[in-house]
Amino acid sequence: MRLFAALPIPDPARGAIVAFLDDLRRSDWPVRWIRPEGIHLTLKFYGEVVPERLDVIEEALRFAVAGTGPIPLRITELGAFPTAARPRVLWIGVDAPPALELLQDRLERGGEEIGFPPEGVPFQPHVTLGRVREGHRLPPRALDGYAAPAQTQPFLAEELVLYESVLTSDGPRYQPKLVLSLQS
Repeated sequence: MRLFAALPIPDPARGAIVAFLDDLRRSDWPVRWIRPEGIHLTLKFYGEVVPERLDVIEEALRFAVAGTGPIPLRITELGAFPTAARPRVLWIGVDAPPALELLQDRLERGGEEIGFPPEGVPFQPHVTLGRVREGHRLPPRALDGYAAPAQTQPFLAEELVLYESVLTSDGPRYQPKLVLSLQS
């Protein structure tokens, strides 16, 4: 099973992202857009995991969230990996207060202790919106005309979820395996 730990995005921020995503979908860009139900902020990707490792991952997650408390977050700007000039992944940023960076670092270090290597790139909190189809490119300066939802209210991340990504012919579906409250 493919596993990752993420923060679900609650309303009204989730609704603002869905509306923004709907606006982007109207373009004729060669992008595989995410489904609205797939909106989340990934903190740690574990990849393919045998079922026997689930308990040790759950223990590491419980340790990571201990004493965390709800984390205030805010949607920021539209962005792309690797760059806006040559995008492969389109995303909307999320500000990174120290509490979010600490939680992500705890997850990264805890994962490493149980045999899951770190990402190897600096943490860039974001919600993936879509991926440019293989062999295609966006028109030059395509992202210039889009600004992130200006009216998005700040929101609280109140739970961490261990998701299983189930690949289907319609794209991935995310099924919660464990939900942990971020109450201090």
